[in-house]
Amino acid sequence: MLQLAGFRSVRALVLLGFSLAFVGVPMISEAATTRNRRAVKSSSQKKTTTGSTKRATTRYSASKSRQRRLAMARARQAAYSRQLVAIQTPQFKTGADGQMVPDVRAGAAIIYNPATHQVLYESNAQTPRSIASITKVMTAVAFLESEVDFTREVTIHPDDLRGASTTYLRRNDRVTIQQLLHLLLIGSDNVAARTLARASLYGPLGFVERMNQKAAELGLTNTRYFDPSGLYADNMSSAFDMARLISFAAGDERIASIMRTKEYQFATPTRARTVTLHNTNHLVGTDVDVRGGKTGFISKSGYCLATLLRLPQGDQVAVVVLGAKSNPARFWETRHLFNWLAGKAPAVLATQTPEQQD
Repeated sequence: MLQLAGFRSVRALVLLGFSLAFVGVPMISEAATTRNRRAVKSSSQKKTTTGSTKRATTRYSASKSRQRRLAMARARQAAYSRQLVAIQTPQFKTGADGQMVPDVRAGAAIIYNPATHQVLYESNAQTPRSIASITKVMTAVAFLESEVDFTREVTIHPDDLRGASTTYLRRNDRVTIQQLLHLLLIGSDNVAARTLARASLYGPLGFVERMNQKAAELGLTNTRYFDPSGLYADNMSSAFDMARLISFAAGDERIASIMRTKEYQFATPTRARTVTLHNTNHLVGTDVDVRGGKTGFISKSGYCLATLLRLPQGDQVAVVVLGAKSNPARFWETRHLFNWLAGKAPAVLATQTPEQQD
């Protein structure tokens, strides 16, 4: 009996242990769960804090970003102002004869006397370069060789517009030859150049061939045309050739009078809209006496300008600047060359006579 009672006691103790073990499991699990919940809550709080910090940082960065953009804009404006002051100041260097001569910042430049064929100043003047829209001077010259009805109307074709970049014209616009010439030489309109070539006696391809023939006839040995607008970098010439061309072209009053026009306006009958052109040559209408001129720009050519100017003494000179670094620079370089010559024109212009030239 004692053994049985002992066995029962041991059994009771074992059962009690198992019970406690089973009771303890959920208690331990509940404690672990509580700790996990606390950890999750703590982690959530950290994430919330981190998120708030990030949002605060983002707001702070946005403000800083705006400040940086404003600072960069001010820096660019300040740099542009410094550049403008620099290009407005003429540079000089000592020439081969020991005299002070202009030191141009452009790729090439020349001052040429068309009356005597005398080169009064030059820098890389014989080097072939891309000439961009100065091409349009020859476009006008070649087109006006033939008998022209300035009142004749031409309809703008879709092919004229394709990839044309700068233009005031639209598909099916009807414009006169007179208006096309103004678009060509004042607004530097590429569609006008293509349309004139198409409307010529030669057709588009034959017209470019005629442009090259005319260049050969004028003795422009460094000049080669690829299209009538100057959009292609393959339109090549030299400052010397372009000085001779602008002098020749300005001798035709039909061309010169357009190149001297500061603003031109006309209405297109097809859409009853008004087109206003402003001369791309910013020297027109200023204190400089412009007798003719044409601008040009594509990335390969830089900023170019060919002009025929009249000196205060009455003589005319061609001033050509090719490959200037900015739009204002080409006009200021031209002014510097013109002013330099104007200050010493009597002595310089008297050094040679037409009889001494070949």
